[in-house]
Amino acid sequence: MRRERLLAEAAGASRIWDVLVIGGGATGLGTALDAASRGLSVVLLERFDFASETSSRSTKLVHGGVRYLKQGRLGLVRASLRERGILRQNAPGLVRPLPFIIPVHSAWQKAFYGAGLKLYEGLAGSLGLGDTEVLSAEAASRELPTLRKQGLRGGVKYWDAQFNDALLAVSLARTLAAQGGLPLNYCEATALLVREGRVFGARARDSESGDAFEIQARVIVNAAGAWTDDLRRQAEPNAAPSVRISQGAHLVVGREFLPGPGALMVPQTEDGRVLFAIPWMDRCLIGTTDTPVDQARSHPMPLPAEVAFLRREAGRYLDQPIGPENILSVFAGLRPLPSSDRARRTAGVSREHHIGVSPTGLISVTGGKWTTYRAMAEEIVDTALRIGGWPPRACGTAGLAIDVGAGERAGTGSPDDEPLHPRLPVTARQVRAAADEDMARTVEDVLARRTRCLFMDVAAALEVAPRVASLLAEALGRPLSWSEDQCRRFAQIAKNYQLVPADP
Repeated sequence: MRRERLLAEAAGASRIWDVLVIGGGATGLGTALDAASRGLSVVLLERFDFASETSSRSTKLVHGGVRYLKQGRLGLVRASLRERGILRQNAPGLVRPLPFIIPVHSAWQKAFYGAGLKLYEGLAGSLGLGDTEVLSAEAASRELPTLRKQGLRGGVKYWDAQFNDALLAVSLARTLAAQGGLPLNYCEATALLVREGRVFGARARDSESGDAFEIQARVIVNAAGAWTDDLRRQAEPNAAPSVRISQGAHLVVGREFLPGPGALMVPQTEDGRVLFAIPWMDRCLIGTTDTPVDQARSHPMPLPAEVAFLRREAGRYLDQPIGPENILSVFAGLRPLPSSDRARRTAGVSREHHIGVSPTGLISVTGGKWTTYRAMAEEIVDTALRIGGWPPRACGTAGLAIDVGAGERAGTGSPDDEPLHPRLPVTARQVRAAADEDMARTVEDVLARRTRCLFMDVAAALEVAPRVASLLAEALGRPLSWSEDQCRRFAQIAKNYQLVPADP
């Protein structure tokens, strides 16, 4: 997947493409891949890197949504569990089953959660991942050795799945290219093209060269996530808001806080949300919050109150308090929720999606989540076929294998496979492969998304950045000054992953 070739084909072609997708997160990549797999010609424009915003900042779970059981939304849960199973089959190297333990403190809780999660297991049908079990206090403690013992009456064990969100995004881009589509990162849609009241393309600019060009297409899909309304208003200046934004914050701490094989699931926090503490990349990931946000911004930072909340809630269930000195990294992601949902609190807004078609013919998408990205893309492309005047074409992505490449890239024993830092799983081979095969263009691309080092340990990521910059410059043919500039830029970005001093 060579960016130079893809860019030359998109910029040099004087043709009308079938579909132009704007936005390179889960929704955009899924939509572009679905369209290409149905035989449509597709260009995808992403202004930064693939999954550089919300889609790399998830809780790293593929799940049916246990919280929707209590709301009686069994159809939504069943559909999500089906998509969980499909994704595991299509990308087995990036998705793995994970056991979760809900601690219980009364016989009533044990019966209630046991029955509910048996139903959850049943809704998955043949795509289930494991048996639900009601555990004694001793068995729950074996699964979660650091679980607080005071008042513990047992637990309920159920199964969901964990995945690598950023690598799945890159894998979708790779699969899209193999299907004949053109995924372009660092290529911004600067303006929509409108003629006689209809959108027919976009002006694009390559962020590296500054070169501008036009992409014309029969159908334009707006998959800009939290920035969806900004793009809509280029064609409809008076369009009503379609997105409500909320922020989900996460903490990353050492594995000693969760040394067992399972994950902790707290079904109700003090604000009515669920909380997860999960083993991730030999660390422990804790999340998440649901904080309304007035305006979208890149690299959102967890608020001090969010960090304090996560520490406090985790401390209610884990026997070790989490101090500021234990936090290796913090991160937050923005949720672009449909504004049509009338729930007053964003925590009450479902993660279902909304597909809208404007009078200009622009298809805009809000809501959704990684678990259901494929089904959402299927609906979007069905809409695109109708808008474009094509006859219906069957969707085949439920059985389409995703090219996960080398996955975590097992080493061969050569010096290139030695870790570049003792606390981080990044090697020289990975850096070169990220540039040569996976369209990494910056140090951030490598340390945040092709590997997850920035999310795992921000201090260590800063220490290894100069070596990564040097290797990346060599792979991309950049001068020394570029490496130095990359290190400065990365240091600025890394501040958003560090615990702010005001946090208690």
